Order: sequence, then structure tokens, then C-alpha cells
Amino acid sequence: MRRKRRYFLKTILRYSIIFLTISFFFTSIQVITFSLVNPPFTPLMVYRLVTKEGMNHTWRSLSKISPFLQQAVLASEDQLFLAHNGFDFNQIDQALQEHAKKKRWRGASTISMQVARNLFLWQGYSWARKILEAYYTILIEQLWSKERILEMYLNSAEWGRGIFGAEAAARHYFNCSADSLSRDQAALMAAVLPNPRRWSPARPTSYILKRKAFILEQMYKFRPLRK
Repeated sequence: MRRKRRYFLKTILRYSIIFLTISFFFTSIQVITFSLVNPPFTPLMVYRLVTKEGMNHTWRSLSKISPFLQQAVLASEDQLFLAHNGFDFNQIDQALQEHAKKKRWRGASTISMQVARNLFLWQGYSWARKILEAYYTILIEQLWSKERILEMYLNSAEWGRGIFGAEAAARHYFNCSADSLSRDQAALMAAVLPNPRRWSPARPTSYILKRKAFILEQMYKFRPLRK
């Protein structure tokens, strides 16, 4: 019995190592590929398309996206983006404490974590997805530049029903290209990012206007990653 049990455990270990090795190789190739190739769509874009919400999306390089929008997104979504390695542990700790007290989750995702989720994973909340999100976040932080991560975020973020990326959002809400967004327009676009399916930059509520004012104040702390 002991020999059979030992053999069984060794077999499981061997196949586990093989599976993990293949998985690491495959995911690394994924991430390296997207460091060089612009993805034509994301899993969420496909889901919105299948559910008949449409997929309005046009890729724009970071140099063709308004410096104001780059600053606004950093000010709104991830002020430590240039300093951290993918995770803001202070925000994660605060989110865990809030969940323990109020039994609800609040966002603590960095821009890098959001890119990992948008580009490689499914939507929704589960520990399996969170673990994979952390794994992909580590990979992209190691294999991509910060400029590439921000570029990917600005092209994959959902800015309304079926509206993805800065170019599509700028044309939909302000009838202009992403590179000509003004400071105020950029701040409004960043202000709705926590819930872009509920709020609109073109019809800001009083809460969104307050967020816009805060973002405008914070934008001066950040330089665009690429002009």
C-alpha cells in the first residue's frame, strides 16, 4: 500500500510539474506576443459583441492619445503606477479591512492589474480569477514597459456600453480624436472609469463633477508617459 501511495503521489507531482511548466511557457508567450502586437479585441469586447451591445474600438498608440488623458487616468486610477511593481499593497490592505467590517469589496486594482484582467481573463469575482490576475500582473510588469502597460489600458478600458478605448470614447462623447482631448474632457473621461456603464462624460452628475475637480487638481503631479 505504501509503495502504491508513494507511486501515486510521485505521479501527481510529475504531472503537476509538467502542467505548470506548460502553463508558464504558454502564458509567457502570450504576454511577450502582446508586448509587440496590438490585440484586436479582448475577452470583454467579444462578450459585449455576443450580447449585442456592439464593439466600438479603434487602437491608438500612446503618442496619439492626449497627454491630458494619460495624466487624468494616472491621477484617478493609480497614483503610484510609476512606483509600484503591479500591486498597491496599502490599497489592498484597506480593501481587506473594509471587507472585514462592511462585508463588501471596493476596488483596489492598479492599472497593471486591470490590464491583466481586461486582456487575459474573464469578468466577475472569484478567487481563481484573482490568483490568475495577480500572476498575469507579475508577468506584464516584468516583460512590458510602463508605457506599454498604460497604452494597453487606454486602448482596452470600457468607457460605455460597447465603447472601448480612448479613441472610440473621445469620438463618441466629444466628437474629437483621442489626441485632441482637452484637460477638462480628459478629467471627465477619467472620472467615470469606476463605473462607465452607469456614468457618462457627456452627461456628468454632481458626483462626477466633484470627481472631475479632484482629478484636475491631481493631474499636475503627473507627467505624460509619452507625448
